[in-house]
Amino acid sequence: MANVDRSGVGLRSERGPLLLAMMLSTGLVAIDSTVIATAVQSIVGAIGGFAEFPWLFSVYMLASAVTVPVYAKLADTIGRKPIMLFGIAAFLLGSVLAAVAWNMPSLIAFRAIQGLGAGAVLPMAITMVGDMYTLEERARVQGYMASVWAISAVVGPTLGGIFAQLDMWRGIFLINIPLCLAAGWMIWTRFQEKVERRSHRIDYAGATLFTAALTLLILGVLEGGHAWSWASLPSIGVMGGGVLLLLAFVVVERRAAEPVLPFHLLGRRLLLSTNLLGFCVGAALIGLTEYVPTFLSVTTGAAPVVAGLALGALTIGWPIAASLAGRAYLRFGFRSTAVFGGMVLVVGTGALSLSTRYPSIPLVAAICFVIGAGFGFSAVTTLVAAQSSVSWEERGVVTGTQMLFRSVGQALGAAVLGAVANAVISAHGGDEQNRATMAAAAGSVFLAAAVVAVLLLVSALSMPRQPTPAPVIAEDSREPIPEIG
Repeated sequence: MANVDRSGVGLRSERGPLLLAMMLSTGLVAIDSTVIATAVQSIVGAIGGFAEFPWLFSVYMLASAVTVPVYAKLADTIGRKPIMLFGIAAFLLGSVLAAVAWNMPSLIAFRAIQGLGAGAVLPMAITMVGDMYTLEERARVQGYMASVWAISAVVGPTLGGIFAQLDMWRGIFLINIPLCLAAGWMIWTRFQEKVERRSHRIDYAGATLFTAALTLLILGVLEGGHAWSWASLPSIGVMGGGVLLLLAFVVVERRAAEPVLPFHLLGRRLLLSTNLLGFCVGAALIGLTEYVPTFLSVTTGAAPVVAGLALGALTIGWPIAASLAGRAYLRFGFRSTAVFGGMVLVVGTGALSLSTRYPSIPLVAAICFVIGAGFGFSAVTTLVAAQSSVSWEERGVVTGTQMLFRSVGQALGAAVLGAVANAVISAHGGDEQNRATMAAAAGSVFLAAAVVAVLLLVSALSMPRQPTPAPVIAEDSREPIPEIG
């Protein structure tokens, strides 16, 4: 076991290069989730396929979401490093191929490869941070990680707009190459882990059934009401097939020697409540991300970049609150800190729903900052609580499950809140460019987000008052320890 100096937290500490590698890896996913949105028109103008372009986002979400539990289980079996390096390699391959795509179907296929990589990169980065830092250090480190999303919220749309303006949309994929190479090199050379070598029985049947079931269910949610009506035969077939495969997955997992998704973990009160909270985070966040810029653009006439920067205030409040959350939960406990974050989020989303009566960019930006603070106190605290309640052998699965619930929350939130907005717009004549119509639609979406925030608060209140964290750094050789250098 390596004798690692763990006294410092930050980019200048001994673990700084590894932290930077985790931030770069997270940045790959964070920037990619925003950079392509502003270049859609340029892409369609070059290779066509306007009717199919929503699949650029849907297939990426599908590929990344359904593979998270599989990667998480493998990380607890063979270690974090090989899974992270595989994810970076897959993301790099998908980026290179996307940059040379010749039509929309090929670009969609290559985005799926990117998604396969992203499904490993983000949960592994969070899990590796949980391995590297103690309970007291994690909240400060999560502040660094959350700052990546704040930077990406500004850098992503700006880069996408620049490449689109210069008619160089392929550049949005090529910028991933140096980031992937730098992150991969630092992890390859700096992160070493000692994994107990023993025979494993990989649950191939469970992994296949779970991936297929979630693919059909998320596909049905994403495309229902768009590619087909909710009550149509394709919708019933896709959703019904997903449910049947999910039931088959449950049967297989109960008999598996090493299940992909251990049900005994989901039965723990702390993990159940934090997973539900993660689901609410995903559902509320996607609604705000999709409709705040559109609401401001239509009702105030603001340029899309300006409207996007107002939303960016949310990703500024998030890392600030995340960096403060550590002191809060060490003093007051996980539950109290998460409840406080939920209360802030309820106030923020409620204020946002009322703000549609008086559209104002500064007002919405200030409210988004408050909402971001609510996310920072609740989401980061519950993630650390979940990781701290288990040993190394279960931390990957626990972290992956958290990411899975958040992804599913995003998928369902996008569908449900989109249906709410479309219903309001149709009731007001169908003109989404009308200021009054968009204000009414956005108000309904923000009100629905406030309801989700209330459910998040209930999930926080259901957490046990005194969860007992497992040791972050094992005192014997049973828990692998990352080495520096």
